[in-house]
Order: sequence, then structure tokens, then C-alpha cells
Amino acid sequence: MSGAGAGTSGGRANRPGVNALYLSLELETALAEYQQLDALMPPGLMVSYSVSVDTIVDFRGGYTIEWDALWQDFYCDWRYMHFNQGIEPPSWVIGDQVLAAGAKGILFNSAITGSPNLVIYTDALTGTDAIHVYDPNHDLPKNQASW
Repeated sequence: MSGAGAGTSGGRANRPGVNALYLSLELETALAEYQQLDALMPPGLMVSYSVSVDTIVDFRGGYTIEWDALWQDFYCDWRYMHFNQGIEPPSWVIGDQVLAAGAKGILFNSAITGSPNLVIYTDALTGTDAIHVYDPNHDLPKNQASW
């Protein structure tokens, strides 16, 4: 839940060093986002979250003239730009702007499925925000030793 995984190498809307938790609103999208372009899905653990976060930018409608022109590039191939070309993806600048404006995340459509995803900048959360893993029977491990 820390977002440190995405903070290590960056993600669509966060540069390295900016912790971000990427969530999908539908199971099919979560699986597709996890698998990405791999032919086979690597092992993983899927969980549901309960989320209550103030001030989220809703970009599900996509770019229109009312948005800053930079938002046209939100769906850029950020991996290719960063890892292959060595340039800063515009979607990272967008993430910086969202944080500078006081928002704590972006609700956007998946580039893979078109269904909603949510990125939450975990270091921006305050005491009024809440993210909880849904685990009513306490089935999840409590620490590395309990796996």
C-alpha cells in the first residue's frame, strides 16, 4: 500500500522517487494491467481496497480543449520514452502538476482496456484519507514470515 514499488522506477503518472499506488476499478482491468504485454501472467496476489481520498483529478473523459494541452500526452508510451529514449515522459510532468495543485491522485481510463484506473500519490495522503485492504477473514499474511 506504500506505493514504493511504482516509486522505484516510475509509472505512467509518477516519476521515480514519487510513490504511487495504481488501482483498477474492475478485476478484468487489474489483471490486464498486471499482465501488460506478457504472453503469460507472472505469479501475483490480487486484493480489493476500500478507498476514501479527497481531491482526485478525474480524467476519465479524456483530453478536451478545457484541459492544459500537456494532457494530450497523458497516454504517451512513457516506458519507451524513459527507458529507450532517455527523455522525461510528459505524463510524469502531469503527475507533478497534479501534486503541485494539491490533488492526491488521478482517475483515468486504462490504455489497455479503457476501463477506469486510479493512481494515488501515497505520500500526499493526509489523516482524512483512508486506504484499506479488504481482508474480512484475515487471510493475508501479516509480515514476510507469515507467508
